[in-house]
Amino acid sequence: MRIALGIEYDGSAFRGWQTQEEGVRTVQGALEAALTRIADRPVAVTCAGRTDAGVHGAGQVVHFDTGAVRSAHAWVMGSNSQLPPDVAVTWAQPVPEDFHARFSAVARRYRYVILNRRYRPALTAGRATHWYRPLDARRMHEAGQALLGEHDFSAFRAAGCQAEHPRRALYALEVARHGDLVVLEVEANAFLHHMVRNIAGVLLAIGGGERPIAWAAEVLAGRDRRHGGVTAPADGLYFLHVQYPQRFGLPSGNPSALPVLF
Repeated sequence: MRIALGIEYDGSAFRGWQTQEEGVRTVQGALEAALTRIADRPVAVTCAGRTDAGVHGAGQVVHFDTGAVRSAHAWVMGSNSQLPPDVAVTWAQPVPEDFHARFSAVARRYRYVILNRRYRPALTAGRATHWYRPLDARRMHEAGQALLGEHDFSAFRAAGCQAEHPRRALYALEVARHGDLVVLEVEANAFLHHMVRNIAGVLLAIGGGERPIAWAAEVLAGRDRRHGGVTAPADGLYFLHVQYPQRFGLPSGNPSALPVLF
């Protein structure tokens, strides 16, 4: 039987999603350990998108195969009883054998949250990127529209990215201010390693007036990571949502995460 799960996590104390050497705390490692206890046999999960150290998950999706027979409620409640407080299963559902958490996805959405005020925070520390210089969210939004569509995103790709090719289709990019918060949301068919954080780095330079609005388009056209902006910090980034074909009947998004994401 193949089971899909919805997962949310605070990435602050994890070294990212993917299991690493023994003793390194990862989200995948914590989840597989919990599921193994509930299934009473080894469980290995496949996720929709791996996240880096410090990045949070609000709508991560995984699948796993198991011979253990449990109800959806038992998978959720049992797993949560074994998971640390900074990881939670939000839903469980049997899926067809052709469902794949990564390859069946048709779109992924991230949110990048910036606390834009002069002095450092306490309540949002680790959950929003603090940027003390004033930002113009309208300039950031306008600049970001040049990135929409299918492009070679080599200029926004980490040097160690292992993707086979740099072409991605960006479906939406919005930047808006909500009081002291500047929120970037971006949706694409898939993302390259550090792609969202590198987009955020370019837009931060534009929003702060260090670069003109046209710079985002220039960086994209240059296809050279060395000519891009800084990689924005991980603590403001949330893996927000994964979209799948309707035939799988999976829950849409994770509404319970919205208050956590300001």
